Amino acid sequence: MVYGYIRVSSDKQTVENQRFEISKFLRKKKIIIDEWIEETISGTISPQKRNLGKLIEKAKKGDVIICSELSRLGRNMFMIMSILNVLMDRGVIVITVKEGYKLGDDITSKVLAFAFSISAEIERTLISQRTAEALRRKKQEGITLGHPKGKSNSHYKLSGHEDEIKIMLNDGFTKTYISHYYNVSTSTLYSFMKKQKLYIP
Repeated sequence: MVYGYIRVSSDKQTVENQRFEISKFLRKKKIIIDEWIEETISGTISPQKRNLGKLIEKAKKGDVIICSELSRLGRNMFMIMSILNVLMDRGVIVITVKEGYKLGDDITSKVLAFAFSISAEIERTLISQRTAEALRRKKQEGITLGHPKGKSNSHYKLSGHEDEIKIMLNDGFTKTYISHYYNVSTSTLYSFMKKQKLYIP
């Protein structure tokens, strides 16, 4: 499947400029779009609250996503990199018309993958710091930390990471990315979030 993704941040903007740019590229490369995804929403909104999130969830190996530029995916580096990391790991090719990127199984993508790994390490450090601060605040407020003894269900593979997961959700990371990050299935993550009441609409 080949998807064309268009996003504008306000009603005053038009999707036609992006569609024109992508369509011109498609004619030149003789590519046909199977499905267009358009939305009017800020790039600061988490992907899971956008149509982009649905596209990320259903995209499979060999699929192609074409957009006018990387900034259409998100408005900050970490969000864009986390999205690209998930898509590249799944074998989905991302093409940007303005920058001329084709992110897949090539040397440029491998270099970017290395950059992603460094960014992921920075993310982990920042999340750990924020989690430690949050736990200290809870302790100072007299809130009991930890879980009742005797819980050995497989869903509790994520036990102890509730605060990290909540922070990641608030920061706009997709559930697919989070499950990949902790090396669990999305169903395990969903079930764990439901049990721990971590759902964020």
